[in-house]
Amino acid sequence: MLSVRVAAALARTLPRRAGFVSKNVAAACVGAKNLHTARPWLQKTGTAEVSSILEEKILGADTGANLEETGRVLSIGDGIARVYGLRNVQAEEMVEFSSGLKGMSLNLEPDNVGVVVFGNDKLIKEGDIVKRTGAIVDVPVGEELLGRVVDALGNPIDGKGPLGSKERRRVGLKAPGIIPRISVREPMQTGIKAVDSLVPIGRGQRELIIGDRQTGKTAIAIDTIINQKRFNDGTDEKKKLYCIYVAIGQKRSTVAQLVKRLTDTDAMKYTIVVSATASDAAPLQYLAPYSGCSMGEYFRDNSKHALIIYDDLSKQAVAYRQMSLLLRRPPGREAYPGDVFYLHSRLLERAAKMNDNFGGGSLTALPVIETQAGDVSAYIPTNVISITDGQIFLETELFYKGIRPAINVGLSVSRVGSAAQTRAMKQVAGTMKLELAQYREVAAFAQFGSDLDAATQQLLNRGVRLTELLKQGQYSPMAIEEQVAVIYAGVRGHLDKMEPSKITKFEKAFLQHVISQHQELLAAIRTDGKISEASDVKLKEVVLNFLSSFE
Repeated sequence: MLSVRVAAALARTLPRRAGFVSKNVAAACVGAKNLHTARPWLQKTGTAEVSSILEEKILGADTGANLEETGRVLSIGDGIARVYGLRNVQAEEMVEFSSGLKGMSLNLEPDNVGVVVFGNDKLIKEGDIVKRTGAIVDVPVGEELLGRVVDALGNPIDGKGPLGSKERRRVGLKAPGIIPRISVREPMQTGIKAVDSLVPIGRGQRELIIGDRQTGKTAIAIDTIINQKRFNDGTDEKKKLYCIYVAIGQKRSTVAQLVKRLTDTDAMKYTIVVSATASDAAPLQYLAPYSGCSMGEYFRDNSKHALIIYDDLSKQAVAYRQMSLLLRRPPGREAYPGDVFYLHSRLLERAAKMNDNFGGGSLTALPVIETQAGDVSAYIPTNVISITDGQIFLETELFYKGIRPAINVGLSVSRVGSAAQTRAMKQVAGTMKLELAQYREVAAFAQFGSDLDAATQQLLNRGVRLTELLKQGQYSPMAIEEQVAVIYAGVRGHLDKMEPSKITKFEKAFLQHVISQHQELLAAIRTDGKISEASDVKLKEVVLNFLSSFE
């Protein structure tokens, strides 16, 4: 039995002492042989078997030295680790602590490296060993992520098992240059009348949603995701729009409600939710938008179309400010670091419409910014307004008046303009912008005087009815042809004599009537993309006939 034990001990120590294997192989073999021949009563234990075990271990021993660059934690606190010894570490490289936690090197100083920790820093102690991974932070990408909820590092957090993704991408990729891009020209339907008619968004555009808390910013974003169901249920890949929703610094209960809403409306199957909640570390809240963007770029670079919603970038800026101050970077305006503009510009510039030579895909971005008491001239709001291609401005006052979505049509713009609208919508919405602008101008003076001329009174009447017509319930996006039919009735003056309080009831009944009785008219508007002369005559007839029977 002794020889078996000796062999087992040798087998255990050989891999650990790989450097000495070559010197001691002969001695080990001779020793084992002598041990067996010197004790005949042990020969029954199977000399050949022991020899074969030894031979296997000796031949399988790895003689290569396993060199890893390591460092030690000098200090740890507030999610920041100061590490000594990682001389060749790269900026934004992933490092691994002995506790298994990951971190990212951000400050490369002469005598130490500032590492932000992705997780609970209580698990790290002074003197712990830190290893380089040699990899810049990357996340899994691909269609396997659709329908899943992941964290900022791309790990699944929905309890549905591993992702099965075959491809990974760096989170901090550079935005496409000028040559691969093309101007925005395809509409991205939100299903919201006020947006699609007055502030149209195109595929590849960056449209900011800005407003105070509780004004319906997330509602617009979620309605846009739900509206894509009508396109994603089809087979035409060019019409499909894959959605990525990035929740930054929100409550977990809020994210859970949102996922449930998307699941109930069958919209989760084409959506990825990236969640860095309020209880997650600041580095994860900083990283989440970039991770989501890399997932969206996979679709853009594979000739597909994607929409990404960052909800919201104010919280990302706050997380970045926290990290920067703890890393002892010099603060600037409102204590934000000097590169906070670059933080958002390098993210939003990655949204683009590619030309046909580069696949013709697109990534549309809807960043959300929360203002304090309607102050759009604060540092972060002005930064993001200057980066994006327009903004949808939501007002608390309008929200409490019952005008929902609470879009201030005067301050909201789309710098792409009607290039991203279907021709049918241009035909009906072109005059509406002008009429609403004139209405706002006159409405301010109308309350002071009662003796208004007929033209002004007409303008006021039309404005009130159009404002009423643009109201829309939450989670009820409309198809573009339905929007065209409803807006047509308003801008052509057919509702001027109707009581404003009856407009919502009229709209609901009219839509039911058109969908049930005049499907061919809606199909004509949808397929032609415009209101032809025949459709115009037919639509006018349908509206007038319905009005005559409407109570």
